[in-house]
Amino acid sequence: MSGTPTAAATAAAELTAQRAGVTLRELHGLDEMREACRVLDRIWRPDPGNPLITPELLRVFAHSGSYVVGVHRGGRMVGFCLGFLASVGLHSHIAGVDDSVRGRNVGFAVKQHQRAWALARDITTVTWTFDPLISRNAYFNLTKLGAEPSEYLADFYGAMQDEVNAGTETDRLLVRWELTGEHAAGSAAGIPRTVTADVADPRTVVALDAKPDGRPAVGRRDGDTVLVRIPAEAEELRRTDPPLAREWRHALREVLGGLMAEGHTVTGFTRDGWYVIDRRQESQA
Repeated sequence: MSGTPTAAATAAAELTAQRAGVTLRELHGLDEMREACRVLDRIWRPDPGNPLITPELLRVFAHSGSYVVGVHRGGRMVGFCLGFLASVGLHSHIAGVDDSVRGRNVGFAVKQHQRAWALARDITTVTWTFDPLISRNAYFNLTKLGAEPSEYLADFYGAMQDEVNAGTETDRLLVRWELTGEHAAGSAAGIPRTVTADVADPRTVVALDAKPDGRPAVGRRDGDTVLVRIPAEAEELRRTDPPLAREWRHALREVLGGLMAEGHTVTGFTRDGWYVIDRRQESQA
């Protein structure tokens, strides 16, 4: 097995977890499932009458061979991830770490562990969804991991009652992570997938930007490279100015969702908040 993609992925996952100061392991017992649900409750703070998931269902997922993994630090579970088997391979449904380990690259360790776990089972594609309005998630998923958006899903989950999502429409980007591809391998080696956004280039157009007052401004979509801006702190905007947050939601749905519905491919995301669609790459594909 030495020198195989699975062995390399396993080594990268172990190193990433060591650097993050955590251990990751599959969960099996019902008590572990209850603790996992408590971790999710701490992160998402759902309505007590409407839990995100139940321990019994987690046990079924684990027993049937899905990815049910706890993140531990100092003998305490501080994170959790559930991925279930799907037609494409593995769909990573929910993942989170609590505040005590934020900023330690624990989320990155989870995805590297998930990649190694999947490859060991001959699964080469993982999908998941994320809120396209959250800049840090877009950067993590598209740049740090090298996943590729495949579909814009408008209000995918409908109204949700947890404190993280309450009061906002649940638009999501569905991404595909090709585990044996160059971007996933580069991610495991610590090499992000980078793109640039040169607004001064005459072949580049800005399809969505921010006005001086912070409101979204819809622009052109006909350049070789198309840029789509999102606000830096959309989560804070939801708390301080919900109408403006909704305005951004609808503008992003119209522009990014519209471009993807037309068949255009998001080629990356910049650290300063631009989705990039490079039509020159599309023509070469």
